[in-house]
Amino acid sequence: MSGDFVVHVVDDDEAVRDSLSFTLAASDIKVASYPSALDLLSQVSSLAPGLIITDVRMPGMTGLELVAKLKQLGVGLPVIVLTGHADVAMAVEAMKAGVVDFIEKPFDDAALLAAVEAARQRLQGDAGRLAVRDEILARIGQLTGREKEVFEAIVEGESNKSAALKLGISPRTVEIYRANVMEKMRARTLSDLVRMALLRSSN
Repeated sequence: MSGDFVVHVVDDDEAVRDSLSFTLAASDIKVASYPSALDLLSQVSSLAPGLIITDVRMPGMTGLELVAKLKQLGVGLPVIVLTGHADVAMAVEAMKAGVVDFIEKPFDDAALLAAVEAARQRLQGDAGRLAVRDEILARIGQLTGREKEVFEAIVEGESNKSAALKLGISPRTVEIYRANVMEKMRARTLSDLVRMALLRSSN
């Protein structure tokens, strides 16, 4: 990536910071790292253009608190959050708070780089994002009524069991519908599905 685009990595785990920095640097992406949200905020007035990747769970100030503070300060850098495995409810909360994407740990290098590239393109304009949203809406339109109900339950963080109770069907039936939803939506992971659900209502 050319220009002064910098990825600002915020994580209290040094091993995670090093891993992220190595992966990004290997793709010729400039990186600045910070051991805490407060460290990033102390330099907020001089942050290079780019985006922020932050862990959700950190001592002192969480990733979500950092997002809120950045918004309050008028800092417009896109934010990607790192979440623990399958922490869907927190990822949903993060994206509703204005985060542009989330990545599950342990992260896949390709997924990380794709998320960074998507955020970089978002900075350059919204046309691509609108095209993605239209594609997602088209896929949702192919779901049956019951599949849509299961889709909504999944992306709200419901387990198969709780979704089954809510919809009055068996957990096994939910599993079958869930597999159909994943296939029709072309989602490889639960994260993909949640991301699609949130992107469909983006402006």
